[in-house]
Amino acid sequence: MSPIKSLIAAALASFALPAWTQDTADPGKAMVDAQCNSCHPLAARVGTGYTPEGWDTVLRMMMNHGVSIPADNLPLMKTYLAKTYPVKGRPDAAVIPGPVKVSMKSWQAATPGSRPHDPLAAKDGSLWYTGQMANVLGRVDPKSGQVKEYPLKTPHSGPHGLVEDKAGNIWYTGNTGALIGKLNPKSGEVTEYKMPDPEAKDPHTLIFDKAGILWFTVQNANRIGRLDPKSGEIKLLTPPTAKSRPYGMDIDSKGNIFVVQFGVNRVARVDPKTLEIKEYVLPDPGSRPRRVAITPDDMVWYADYSRGYLGRLDPKSGAVKEWPSPSGPKSAPYGISAIKGVIWYSESEASPNTVVRFDPKTEKFQTWTIPGGGNIVRNTDVTKDGNFVLANSLTNQVTLVRIGK
Repeated sequence: MSPIKSLIAAALASFALPAWTQDTADPGKAMVDAQCNSCHPLAARVGTGYTPEGWDTVLRMMMNHGVSIPADNLPLMKTYLAKTYPVKGRPDAAVIPGPVKVSMKSWQAATPGSRPHDPLAAKDGSLWYTGQMANVLGRVDPKSGQVKEYPLKTPHSGPHGLVEDKAGNIWYTGNTGALIGKLNPKSGEVTEYKMPDPEAKDPHTLIFDKAGILWFTVQNANRIGRLDPKSGEIKLLTPPTAKSRPYGMDIDSKGNIFVVQFGVNRVARVDPKTLEIKEYVLPDPGSRPRRVAITPDDMVWYADYSRGYLGRLDPKSGAVKEWPSPSGPKSAPYGISAIKGVIWYSESEASPNTVVRFDPKTEKFQTWTIPGGGNIVRNTDVTKDGNFVLANSLTNQVTLVRIGK
């Protein structure tokens, strides 16, 4: 569980109005202690801390989930949290010059504290995001700048992964609602498909295969799922390794589904016809791959979040090659995409977050810092004309990275 998710889970356990006057020396501390320490000690859940703007977003996320915080108390709580748990231990972003020019433009999510988790570049040129803490899907029109949000059916369903079908419907995982959802953007109608197994509580990432079957991961239940949109039938598969935590997904040219397993140093391949699962072991026991991208040569590239590496797996031979990410072992590479055979990803703990370009032909990196900090790019996507899309959770933004020559 991420520090933010744990923090919110702790806060949700406390709905009783506290007695703010118990700590007159620091009323902000008293408010935070009453709201955020009832389930778990707050200090154990804040990770590397947050900027004042980050704490503002975290508090808004808690309110989106139903925690009652009077507006007058927010400044005091934010001041205390920013002073007590500032950003620390994050590596400085390494800026590496190179030949490629980019420009970045960001749009703010409509709801404060919505925590955009995954982005989606739709066929019509729009950009979508999952408003995980606001229970909405958001649509950005890059031409007009208009942002529209679509409310979902099940309250607090935690929209997470995001993908578009051929008809233009937007599919998402309800990470805390134990469901797969489909939004018709024209009508706003939402259709839900509940998990058939009560253990499958947290659908995570999803992707369509070449036959139109929807595949998804269920991280903590250790499942890989298959949903037939025509019948609504869901089948859940179990990887060979226990607690492997299936996470990011991509598909190769032959239609095989590759899944990185965040709980272990493994990558799984699923045969969509036989449903057989094969696992590849990465050489370093400490590897924890979080997202994956496949280049046209069917090489499997992964972001090794725990060690600060970019890795490449050759599924034919099982050979693995790795490169240290520019900002170092604590840079936490996360969202990753392949664009015209080149790897693009973000370092989610670098300060500020970065956009990283790696050319497999030259094996050279080029990097840019994200305006506004990025602050945490969990997933990425690619537009039909080959530009890079980011969802920035704590700045509550979607960013389009236009790539020049």
